[in-house]
Amino acid sequence: MTLTQARPKRRAAAPRQAARGGGRFRRGEWVGYAFLSPALLLFLAFVAGPFVVAIVLAFFSWDMLTPAEFNGVGNFTEMFSDPLLYEALANTFVFAFASVVTHLGGGLLLAMGVNRMMNRALSYFVRTTLFFPFVISWAAVALLWKYVLDPTFGLVTHYAGEIGVQPPEWFTDPAWALPAVIAIDFWHTIGFTFVIMLAGLQTVPRELHEAARVDGARPHQVFWRVTLPMMSPTIFFAAVVTFIGAFQIFDPVQIITPDGGPENSTITIVMYLYQKGFQSFQIGYAAAVSILVFVIMMAVTLLQFWGSRKWVHQQ
Repeated sequence: MTLTQARPKRRAAAPRQAARGGGRFRRGEWVGYAFLSPALLLFLAFVAGPFVVAIVLAFFSWDMLTPAEFNGVGNFTEMFSDPLLYEALANTFVFAFASVVTHLGGGLLLAMGVNRMMNRALSYFVRTTLFFPFVISWAAVALLWKYVLDPTFGLVTHYAGEIGVQPPEWFTDPAWALPAVIAIDFWHTIGFTFVIMLAGLQTVPRELHEAARVDGARPHQVFWRVTLPMMSPTIFFAAVVTFIGAFQIFDPVQIITPDGGPENSTITIVMYLYQKGFQSFQIGYAAAVSILVFVIMMAVTLLQFWGSRKWVHQQ
């Protein structure tokens, strides 16, 4: 056989090898999908599925006992005509704004203080102490502080009376109920923000601080011109996460101040949703409120991302 007769046979074998390689690639894809399937199934069952069901139920009137009836936009019309909804939204925004401000400021100050500690054992102890309240369940924290701040037999009331001070009735006074819940939330969750801030501080190169000091920068100038800009991605992340968590606050206000506290001073949007859905059994109405909560959180988060382009410095 000549050389020219053998060449076509080699060319004919190439497509067969490509087909075999393509088969192996397709089998590799299926292996990847198999590994992803548990997480995908959980997402469909507990996130995407309930979200779609909530959208559908928002257009129906249903009490879980009788068949659902199509209601159109009636739930949304009724929702926006309820003054209690606006009180819940106002309280929720106040709580979320106060939570973001106090957590960012307090977390950054605590992180800077711990980051300057030279004693590693003391630093580890302080980190553990600050983060420990975060691992306690909200139910235990709420019951603890409800007892401590009780106006009749609470520890604060007792020891304040020993020194002649009359503390306010924290959870029965409309002027103090929401600030008290904000303070309790700060005590419980500041450890999480503190850890985020501390991790961000440790990523700031020390060479930049040393270069600024060599150029004659004072400590406050180093903070504003070097540390804070380098920390901006961490601060942005903490702000987004803190707002999302604070806007969904429910456990402490439900345990400490049931039914929204005195004069609805502590009712939040999630508590309002709970009352309508699981106390009044207005499932369709509660689904409409849940859609509103999702839209507000998405809008505020997108606004934060849009604003971050002006002040977040990517390293």
